[in-house]
Amino acid sequence: MQWEGISEFVYVAENESFTLAAKKMTVSTAHVSRQISALEARLKIKLFYRTTRKVSLTEEGQVFYQHCRSVLDGLDAAERAITNLQSKPQGKVKLTAPVTYGEQQILPLVNDFMKHYPDVEVTAYLSNQQMDLLEGGYDLAIRLGKLNDSTMIAKKLGNRTNYICASPVYLEKHGTPQNLADLNKHSCLLGTLDYWNFSEDAKERKFRVSGRLRYNSGFGLVDAALKGLGIVQLPDFYVQTHLQNRELVSLLDNYRAPENGIWAVYPQNRHLSPKIRLLVDYLAQHLIPIHIN
Repeated sequence: MQWEGISEFVYVAENESFTLAAKKMTVSTAHVSRQISALEARLKIKLFYRTTRKVSLTEEGQVFYQHCRSVLDGLDAAERAITNLQSKPQGKVKLTAPVTYGEQQILPLVNDFMKHYPDVEVTAYLSNQQMDLLEGGYDLAIRLGKLNDSTMIAKKLGNRTNYICASPVYLEKHGTPQNLADLNKHSCLLGTLDYWNFSEDAKERKFRVSGRLRYNSGFGLVDAALKGLGIVQLPDFYVQTHLQNRELVSLLDNYRAPENGIWAVYPQNRHLSPKIRLLVDYLAQHLIPIHIN
């Protein structure tokens, strides 16, 4: 009984006409009129003002309409959710990711995903700038580190670790720093920031560093460290192989900053899409954690 007349009421409210509502519902005008009359009798309120020329909501009708519209929208969303769960992923996906991490870690997995789902089309834009997903029409973004407060949905895919390291040749010539203050005596290879992140006494600390080299390229900084030009702080995916091959040495491990997150971020209206849901799950499942001994 609670549902009877609700759809008819919403159609009449939105079309301001019993006749138009009946046409859109493919039922008779008499049926719509009976349902509205029964609904008003049940609620003991008048929902519409009726004249020969116009139908409009009463004050009570306006309040009731807002709630009924939300209920019908919820039912539509529920039906779409069930349909999407049963659907195979297909259509276009537009994503963005940081340049190096996207090249090394994300795009190879996206390629594997596309082999499993041939009806999916992917456009990827790699940028170290944080793109506006709604403005750019993106379905998905891969982001590293701490997230800003947002209305977006975020799923954690894994963690990354920043390492302080230098080549054995550099350390043999200039010595090995034992604490953060020792960094002031060394040539530090700088990225886009003037400070490095550490953990000291269980608290995160930013320590200002300096040097004669500054690049906005992780690969350029790795190469400089390998050639003995100084000490560098970089995420694990830049230095993993070189640390394992002893081409670089990890330093100040007791001061290493906590791991930070690798995230999939997407607009709320994308979370029911099979292609987005499956791609995010695929990345979370196959993104292999980096372990450096």
